[in-house]
Amino acid sequence: MDSRIQHIKGIHPGVFLDRELKKKGLSKGPFALSIGEYPQTLSAIIHGKRKMNTSLALRIEESLGLEKGTLMLIQVYHDIKQEEDKKKLKIKPDLSKIRESLFWDTDINNIDWFNHKQFVIDRVMERGTDEEKDMINNFYKPGYPS
Repeated sequence: MDSRIQHIKGIHPGVFLDRELKKKGLSKGPFALSIGEYPQTLSAIIHGKRKMNTSLALRIEESLGLEKGTLMLIQVYHDIKQEEDKKKLKIKPDLSKIRESLFWDTDINNIDWFNHKQFVIDRVMERGTDEEKDMINNFYKPGYPS
């Protein structure tokens, strides 16, 4: 498979497609029509609002000279990344050991503990009790959660 895939795992195939069209100097609307697709469909894929499907992927790949399966492989890796991100949202520190008032400006149940890691650490280290600090240090220790 295309060696570029290692560098683009997890991105939406629309991002890759947009780059390919720009590299080749092709406009989205006329390109869509040239492969028998509605421009709105191609636009929705490019903007990440719609998934790539096999039939369209094959037509795009043939037209752009890409290896068959490239776009669907990128779609699968994107889907895998989305599932992993959903799984991460379910992993939380032991909230019974953290005072809700420590996060007075947000709902503690809605904190994204991964994307806001630095905010959480800073807040707990600045205002937390020793127990809260120990719990957060253990939660974010190297290798967990990953």
